[in-house]
Amino acid sequence: MAYLVLVIIGVCSAVIGALVGIGGGIIIVPSLVYFGIDHHLLSGMTPQRAIGTSSVILITTGLTATLGYLKTKQVDVKNGLIFLIGIIPGALVGAYLSKYFTLDSFNLYFGIFLILISIILMIRNQVKPIKYFQQEKYLKSFIDKTGEKHQYGIPPIAAVISAFIVGITTGLFGIGGGALMTPLMIIVFKFPPHVAVGTSMMMIFFSSLSSSVSHVIQGNVLWVHAIVLIISSYFGAKIGVKINSRMKSDTVVLILRITMLILGIYLIIKSIL
Repeated sequence: MAYLVLVIIGVCSAVIGALVGIGGGIIIVPSLVYFGIDHHLLSGMTPQRAIGTSSVILITTGLTATLGYLKTKQVDVKNGLIFLIGIIPGALVGAYLSKYFTLDSFNLYFGIFLILISIILMIRNQVKPIKYFQQEKYLKSFIDKTGEKHQYGIPPIAAVISAFIVGITTGLFGIGGGALMTPLMIIVFKFPPHVAVGTSMMMIFFSSLSSSVSHVIQGNVLWVHAIVLIISSYFGAKIGVKINSRMKSDTVVLILRITMLILGIYLIIKSIL
């Protein structure tokens, strides 16, 4: 029964994660806590081990999705590497800080975090572009599959600082950083949603490598669970990439927003009850 639960978690999280550029950690971590701690179906589970195991899984999801998005030219490698300068050290800091979480505090803070991002996505079209981020020397163009032209750019210093903050949430919550990085790229840096998703998956791969090192050292990875999740996540990520390539940008953002809102409300209710 435990293995079946892990396969379902792995496939579903990878499909949704690759589809909207969040890696799937926001599904894996609460699911491992729910089935492992609340219902005792997964032995040896703690909040820290759910986070650590999730970080390892996201390496597979991130790599598989990135390779798929590279084929469809949805990855901005140059700007993605700039973000990584900040996100990798941030992930190491966050992974260290995660040891101070209790189950209730984890559910509460993670839930608030997800709802906040969902709300930001709701008002993204009302947020006026910040002139500093739209400097002509940083701008580049992208034409999506509908023929619409997008212009976006990232000043390096702002990118590194914002990515460092995102990196802390990566290690802290074991979510790969995509839950914050994708909305950040869409809202602040005006990335086309499809490019934001593809680029986010590349960063999730590298940031998960970084945070996983710290979690492995701390003994926060349940390797038997991880192997089952890795195999199922591999196939789930491939499915998510294929679905994404057929969807409109607004639909991608809508799914991202709804996913975060539902999970956020659920986790806050759990922390209170």
